[in-house]
Amino acid sequence: MIRIVAAVTLTLACTPRQQYPAPPALAPARYTDSIPGTLVTFEMVAVPAGTPFWIGRTEVTWDAYDAFALAPVDSTERRGEADAVARPTRPYGAPDYGWGHAGYPVMSVARPASEAFCVWLSAKTGKKYRLPTEAEWVLAARLAGRGLSAPLDSVAWHSGNAGGTTHRVGVKRADVLGLHDLFGNVAEWVMSESRRPVALGGSFRDAAEAVGPDARAEQVEAWNERDPQIPKSRWWLSDGPFVGFRIVREP
Repeated sequence: MIRIVAAVTLTLACTPRQQYPAPPALAPARYTDSIPGTLVTFEMVAVPAGTPFWIGRTEVTWDAYDAFALAPVDSTERRGEADAVARPTRPYGAPDYGWGHAGYPVMSVARPASEAFCVWLSAKTGKKYRLPTEAEWVLAARLAGRGLSAPLDSVAWHSGNAGGTTHRVGVKRADVLGLHDLFGNVAEWVMSESRRPVALGGSFRDAAEAVGPDARAEQVEAWNERDPQIPKSRWWLSDGPFVGFRIVREP
């Protein structure tokens, strides 16, 4: 079960430990990228900040992750660097739990797996993709919550409306940045200053009041409890269907 260290409602503010400069006025901007050799596309949205960056409009979906995890290495790939990235081993059980696959957020993945995906995606596209830092994610959450007066149910999947499963990305309305599911659905891996595996935003398993910009959880042994392997998988979380990830691109 995901452990929430801190949670607030969608009346957003910076956490006391982090201070951010006032961002410039929001200016909607986005682009669509694709994974060479596949039909998979994904959208990135600009985050106006002191050092602007792009963030995924949605959480990474199985469509994109399968291209990394399941497709055989193609010797004709345009960028050979992608071939050198290790691919995930076979998971213990069905990582999507049978809840839905195409268009659904990837879940049950360990943070090293999400980082490997970013390395592979960068090599395939020629752009620098990675996980967001914790500060970047919180900043995006702060901006996304500006002027958010809609009911939480309209923008987030939580235990009160999710029915105990994840849901297809982009179903809920977008926030003011144009992002979907930043809060709830699956919690999202970030790069933390402590280097410990940290996921933010809360998930479909959490109560409504426990999803939001300050929902923060560090991985514990229970997230991979049923994995019988010794050592346990570095790719998959047998008991972590509530955690996935979103990507950012450096300018």
